[in-house]
Amino acid sequence: MAMATQEECGSALDRLARNLAGAGGAVRSAADVDRSVSCHVTDLDVTFTGRLRGAAITVDEDVRRGPPAERAQIRLAMTGDDLVALADGRLDFVRAWGTGRVRFEAGLRDLLRLRSLL
Repeated sequence: MAMATQEECGSALDRLARNLAGAGGAVRSAADVDRSVSCHVTDLDVTFTGRLRGAAITVDEDVRRGPPAERAQIRLAMTGDDLVALADGRLDFVRAWGTGRVRFEAGLRDLLRLRSLL
């Protein structure tokens, strides 16, 4: 199986953003923050950046080669295949985070607030 491409990873992030935008209740409430976000796709060595605002994620058009240039308030790192699997519902976020397949970093306040998303 070929590894996910940069375009497939961008599409996966768009799907995750749409899923979050369509969520309701506690999920929507937990994600109703204004934070910078980054997702470093480790096997492609590219970083997508964006903003989580009002329970919606906006992904920037620009994709950066290498790790994030600036430290986002919410940071994710994973392989492209894992990103696509998360977006498709084939990979459980909590299990992937617990086993180290997905790195998720944020300030303590954000971790506590976003725990209901996990």
